[in-house]
Amino acid sequence: MNNDEFKEVPQGTEDNDINMSENDTIITPDMPGNDMPEPGMPTPDNPDPGHDNDEKSDFEDICYICRRPESVAGKMIHIQPNLCICNDCMQKTFDSMSNGNFPNMGMNMDISKMPNISMINLSDLTDGFPGIPNSQKVKKKKPKEKKQAPVLDIHSIPAPHKIKASLDDYVVGQEQAKKVMSVAVYNHYKRVMSDIEREKNADSKGNAAQADDGVEIEKSNMLMIGPTGSGKTYLVKTLAKLLDVPLAITDATSLTEAGYIGDDIESVVSKLLAAADNDVERAEHGIIFIDEIDKLAKKRNANQRDVSGESVQQGMLKLLEGAEVEVPVGASSKNAMVPMTTVDTRNILFICGGAFPELEEIIKERLNKEASIGFKADLKDKYDDDENLLMQVTVDDVRKFGMIPEFIGRLPIMFSLQALTEDMLVRILKEPKNAIIKQYQKLLAMDEVKLEFDDDALYSIAKKAKEKKVGARALRAIIEDFMLDIMYEIPKDDNIGAVRITKDYVEKKGGPVITMRGTPELADTSASESK
Repeated sequence: MNNDEFKEVPQGTEDNDINMSENDTIITPDMPGNDMPEPGMPTPDNPDPGHDNDEKSDFEDICYICRRPESVAGKMIHIQPNLCICNDCMQKTFDSMSNGNFPNMGMNMDISKMPNISMINLSDLTDGFPGIPNSQKVKKKKPKEKKQAPVLDIHSIPAPHKIKASLDDYVVGQEQAKKVMSVAVYNHYKRVMSDIEREKNADSKGNAAQADDGVEIEKSNMLMIGPTGSGKTYLVKTLAKLLDVPLAITDATSLTEAGYIGDDIESVVSKLLAAADNDVERAEHGIIFIDEIDKLAKKRNANQRDVSGESVQQGMLKLLEGAEVEVPVGASSKNAMVPMTTVDTRNILFICGGAFPELEEIIKERLNKEASIGFKADLKDKYDDDENLLMQVTVDDVRKFGMIPEFIGRLPIMFSLQALTEDMLVRILKEPKNAIIKQYQKLLAMDEVKLEFDDDALYSIAKKAKEKKVGARALRAIIEDFMLDIMYEIPKDDNIGAVRITKDYVEKKGGPVITMRGTPELADTSASESK
């Protein structure tokens, strides 16, 4: 075959022997004026190849080789509308071709010198590649309206009494804990503002000498101790919501020393970055709450390496104090093929919380030792029934529990939460803005049914929750149990207008009081008759 066999087809010629489509590319080494668009490239008729119908545009493009969606791998290269390859895989392909034993398959290959090729139709090459079905694709996320991130300023930080008043709307009791948190958070963000002001003054000409007065306010991280279900996590969530700062909540149970299976210590910072929409500056002023911190205590009589205990405490020291940490953007693992960024933890507020289940025994032992000498010695069982024994915790008690002194030293503010009493549980049921009862009332209001609770019923629920010894977490489980039948039956009957929950119904000795629309209250005696 020689070049004479390549003939230009005149416009207007209709030849049944040559069927040309817009995907056909005639390869000629020296054809003048050959401006035919390459396959997969935008054209006036098809500005977005591969997205020519609405159904396809609802799904993300998937790399045919590594199967990563476009939101993870980045912009795709469209070889054909149903065949996409990401930049990473394409680059790896070129690298392997240029580094392998393919002298004529590099980037500089001249297809025109390849023999026996007169015409290539790329659509024929992809006949064996039917593409990835939509069932294996990821649907595109609808773009969220980005809120304007609030600008931190010394005058915008609410005073401690205002922070506590806002917490009172959501959290019942725990007066001391709310007061300590309000002051600590207020002082922390004043410290952040002073650092920002100092940097601004240092940048301005002539004020470099006045920028630093030698006084540097240190960070006040917190250690929160309290029985399970006493509201530790809820306090932090409410606090972050009120201050409108990014919050990351993580469990210490999943953290391990670097190099072992589990989450790296830096993963807590990467979660905060994700909560701040990958805005590094905003993340550096956020809050990180590490729950179940008591699970990092030193293992007693452990013969093997403690990769999820003391070594994690040691690894977190620099993080708590303030360090520049390199974290992945948009992923929780450094091994993922994602860009890395540096986050400074100097102005991030760390709050650690835990139930410390065996700490009460350590406190009890210390108190008995102090009051066991002389004629006025206390009985050894004096503190056995004290539910608020954790309120008397000291730093030495926490150290004996298994937390290393260097770790405790970086959490200077330590406070305890009270155990919940029956009265507090009743208040939790009905007083907060997001109270459990209000949630169920809103659910039934959607069916145009009014839900009421007798006071006796509320105390009965609180008593049951107290017996379970898991704090406020038991309340929803108990209510869900007896509300199941009501929520199942109400949508069946449009005549039901109101339901009143009684003590007998909670204790399974009777039924609720149901009021039909336009009729007086009628007691549901079906449960009592069945007895």
